[in-house]
Amino acid sequence: MATVLLVIHLFVTLALIGVVLLQRSEGGGLGIGSSQGMGSFMSGRGTANLLTRTTAILGTAFFVLSLALALLGRGTGLRGSILDVAPTPPAATAPAVPAVPATPAAPSVPTN
Repeated sequence: MATVLLVIHLFVTLALIGVVLLQRSEGGGLGIGSSQGMGSFMSGRGTANLLTRTTAILGTAFFVLSLALALLGRGTGLRGSILDVAPTPPAATAPAVPAVPATPAAPSVPTN
């Protein structure tokens, strides 16, 4: 369930970013949605109303999905922060010591 909500949340987030970038800001911004090329499709006012309404719907969906994911994540049984838990020490390992042979080896004498 959480995976499905997370994927939907991702799509809503990307759509919200796109719609916000399409809107015209007071300083001009990208203003892609309000250009003259859109005049044949809708008037400037109609486009602004459509983008404003779409932004409100996507913003509400983003907020609701964020709360739902937070509530689902809370039910996993983990309480508090991961910083509150002391790290587990690594397993103690003995230092590598070369093996000592049981009987000393005879010294090797080079032969000619």
